[in-house]
Amino acid sequence: MTTSSAFEQPPGRAPRVLCVGAAVLDTLFRVRSLPAGQGKILPYDMLQIAEGMASSAAFAVARLGGKASLWGAVGDDSTGDRIIADLSASGIDTSGMVRVAGARSAVSTILVDDQGERLIVPFYDAGLHETVKPVTKQDVSACDAVLVDVRWPKLALRTLLAAREAGKPAILDGDVAGDGVIEMLAPVASHIVFSQPAAERLAGTAELVTVVGLLKRKFEHAFISVTAGESGCFWFDDRTGEIVHLAAPKVRAVDTLAAGDIFHGAFALAISEGLPIEETMRLSSMAAALKCQVFGGRIGAPTRAEVCKMLQDWHPPLATMTGPHWKRSEGR
Repeated sequence: MTTSSAFEQPPGRAPRVLCVGAAVLDTLFRVRSLPAGQGKILPYDMLQIAEGMASSAAFAVARLGGKASLWGAVGDDSTGDRIIADLSASGIDTSGMVRVAGARSAVSTILVDDQGERLIVPFYDAGLHETVKPVTKQDVSACDAVLVDVRWPKLALRTLLAAREAGKPAILDGDVAGDGVIEMLAPVASHIVFSQPAAERLAGTAELVTVVGLLKRKFEHAFISVTAGESGCFWFDDRTGEIVHLAAPKVRAVDTLAAGDIFHGAFALAISEGLPIEETMRLSSMAAALKCQVFGGRIGAPTRAEVCKMLQDWHPPLATMTGPHWKRSEGR
């Protein structure tokens, strides 16, 4: 049985995680239920916050005791000012952010219902990500891990390549993306944590054990995992050749927005700390679950102390499926 002390922040220098990708000003509206058709819907709560996949992951790193840097792009507008100021005030190093002349900063409108589900309408100006700076291993040498999302693919690719050259964990948030983006980034990632929709689309099936097996065959060089919300997470254990399932903590979901991003940030920090993979997945799962109990996107990200406290009483067994099992499930 893993004790909560195994999850506490190790002594010494806090690891630094570089996050690359989305930075968006979100307007969140809390509603009783999501709309089923046209008409007017009246929210009963509202919040504006700077977030996005990489931004929210960086916030999770900071909340869990690490140091977070963010590379993203905003326009030269007041929204860009707001995004950078908001993220900087949240403990994220934004000195690597890019201001793009003539471009509009990314924004989105999000409805969150009483079951914690959401409807998202995002807008990204294509001009934000047209220019990509060179990235060398020296640029990432001060980081202990790199985490990229799929929103700025060209910069993500250069950053993953630099991280691999520097001998750093090169982690990909494998979310739903445009055609060919995952196929471009995954071959140079050392760790890939897929969302369930993206994984199922790539694998062509919804049976998650089979999905993990197929993705491992496709990207043999990398650690492969799939997060599946309240169904928990699955990963391929490279030591044993087994596919492992960890059930999700039971919580009352108020807002699932950014839960996957919090998982990725916690994962990247745990990997940079050298935490074993089972403990990494437990820590990440609990951080994501606790976030779901708070309305407001990334602001629900828990502290390290809060996660460790909840892990004291959470000891779900790991379910394993051997290699022959998932081969048979694919009809082989």
